[in-house]
Amino acid sequence: MWPLSHRHLCLAFLVVCVLSAISFFLHIHQDSIRHGLGLSVLCPDRRLVTSPMAIFCLPGTPMSPNTSSPCPQNSASLSGTWTIYPDGRFGNQMGQYATLLALAQLNGRRAFILPAMHAALAPVFRITLPVLAPEVDSRTPWRELRLHDWMSEEYADLGDPFLKLSGFPCSWTFFHHLREQIRSEFTLHDHLREEAQSVLRRLRLGRSGDRPRTFVGVHVRRGDYLQVMPQRWKGVVGNGAYLREAMDWFRARHEAPVFVVTSNGMDWCRENIDASKGDVMFAGDGQEASPWKDFALLTQCNHTIMTIGTFGFWAAYLAGGDTVYLANFTLPDSEFLKIFKPEAAFLPEWVGINADLSPLWTLAEP
Repeated sequence: MWPLSHRHLCLAFLVVCVLSAISFFLHIHQDSIRHGLGLSVLCPDRRLVTSPMAIFCLPGTPMSPNTSSPCPQNSASLSGTWTIYPDGRFGNQMGQYATLLALAQLNGRRAFILPAMHAALAPVFRITLPVLAPEVDSRTPWRELRLHDWMSEEYADLGDPFLKLSGFPCSWTFFHHLREQIRSEFTLHDHLREEAQSVLRRLRLGRSGDRPRTFVGVHVRRGDYLQVMPQRWKGVVGNGAYLREAMDWFRARHEAPVFVVTSNGMDWCRENIDASKGDVMFAGDGQEASPWKDFALLTQCNHTIMTIGTFGFWAAYLAGGDTVYLANFTLPDSEFLKIFKPEAAFLPEWVGINADLSPLWTLAEP
């Protein structure tokens, strides 16, 4: 038998080390291997054509025929799983997302969103909550709970393991203690942020050279609210007088402001907002069907003027700075006040300017 050389001894030693490491790893992770990867296995649903998402699957979930990797049959079952029904437009779903995240954390549960919410928010923000497979949603024994639009004590002690929330919550009282986390979840994708910043840079150079400018985002909600507010809620939307007063509030407190106006009624804005001072810029086409660029532009401004609606709320909340909002925009007997609490909707430091309710009195006349 040939004597082993020094080189052979070294190679043998390395082989023994590698085998020992593999054996140790298998021993440590034997439970995970025996029971499958559980929730760490991501099952892509090929039928969804929205932006990429991770979808969690329960054991035994029947997948579509085109799915290349079926879910493991022995994966651990979900427990303590909460989600929320995605309803309404862009701002509504932002409120639902933030509220789900906050309430799930408060109650020690895991939060998952449904594919429709992912499709609405993921193209704009770097959201991180995982997506629940439609098959799981349909097979889970949910208890359903409709939230009202402010935080209540009972929401802090919900023992349900499988809870599907619904409603239109958009109140800082749910999530303000997590403000930095919420702002992180609603971080714009780079291309949207850079495009908005490019618009503001052009305004800065075109209007004032090297002088610093203060940008005030102005969101004017029009559209269906023109009928919904007076006819259903005995309320008004912001008019030209309100916008002039709000702009004058900023002119008195900030040097050289530039007002960046976005709206789903831009023609009305151009006719009713005084641009003679040279400090007003009308942005984009303001079409509500594609609000992302307008929203990105508003969040990159220093301060905000909002009228009504969740779109304006979230623009102000993410922008920070000073915010002026339309206050007391319904009659005292409006049914809207049963589902909406102004003190829970607007941050205490925001500045309210009362709406002109005289058009409502005119409508009420016989």
